[in-house]
Amino acid sequence: MQLQIETFTVRKRFALTISRGTTAKTTNLWVKLTDEGIEGWGEASPFSTGSSPQTTESLLAALQEVVPLLEKFTPCDRQKVEQIFAEVELPSAARAGIDMAMHDWLGKKVGLPLWKMWGLDRSRIVPTSVTIGINSPRSARDRVRDWFGKDATDPASIKYRAVKIKLGNPEGIEADKAMLIAVMEEAPANIQISVDANGGWSLKDAAEMCHWLEKYNINYVEQPLSPVADLAEFSELYRQSPLPIFADESCFNSSDIPKLAQCVHGINIKMMKSGGLSEAMRMIHIAKACNLQVMFGCYSDSAIANTAAAQLSPLADYLDLDSHLNLIDDPFTGAIVENGCLLPNGRSGLGVRRIDIVE
Repeated sequence: MQLQIETFTVRKRFALTISRGTTAKTTNLWVKLTDEGIEGWGEASPFSTGSSPQTTESLLAALQEVVPLLEKFTPCDRQKVEQIFAEVELPSAARAGIDMAMHDWLGKKVGLPLWKMWGLDRSRIVPTSVTIGINSPRSARDRVRDWFGKDATDPASIKYRAVKIKLGNPEGIEADKAMLIAVMEEAPANIQISVDANGGWSLKDAAEMCHWLEKYNINYVEQPLSPVADLAEFSELYRQSPLPIFADESCFNSSDIPKLAQCVHGINIKMMKSGGLSEAMRMIHIAKACNLQVMFGCYSDSAIANTAAAQLSPLADYLDLDSHLNLIDDPFTGAIVENGCLLPNGRSGLGVRRIDIVE
């Protein structure tokens, strides 16, 4: 099989601020795999969880180094290819790009979308949340109107049904509270709400916030503590919190799940952290075996990676696949939003197309 790597830059309609900083644009990698005249696509997106960032430059260099090692294999040789990934210690986002492309190729080879190959039921897909980054209360109200329309009280005008609010403001939890209240006042009634602190709270602040948030019917609190926090702190918060706790930055792949199983209620699986669909599937099964809930998330991913995640969405309890919905120049299209749900289409493989050549 032959692999080609191209870069493309995507820009956000609204820059996203979390506890660690602000992102307005990223340069991602488009992975194209060709074999038997069939082309499979994948995406590798840069990301950071606070340490050892996977940058565009490092991902491109890693992919260029591994490409010659994979030429002797076919897209059906996933186990052999994964062994090469392990031997060269390929970064997870680079693995994700190749793994997605191999799955896309296979779906196109047999003429089926991946969700149908796996026997999944699209009617089980839950609504995807849209994200409000850390802002002043006034700007947070503006972001709510950007997502839900100027008249959020009109059910007919509401496209989305869930929202994730980024907290962990460096100014402290009082700033977090003021922003959340502003969002709650502006958001449509009966909207599903979750909170993500991206590791921005101490144990003391996290415990206080979880109790304070309980009265607002929050679905869950994501990554309240630092990803390098002692598991004893997660265990203590698990004991104290009236709300479910989900791990994101603390959970990269399936090997992380058993040690977290007794101190969180769920995990956030992202294509770039996990290394692609193969590992994501393993994570789902292990999480469920550990009685944990599963969420799918994203970084500054285009429609390629989010459509790939959408193929597995019938297996998720929560979804946060909105990064491509906040892009002004995504060159790809795939899964579509219907009644607040991001649904994979019926085309073979991932079902992704370039916007400029959509049929």
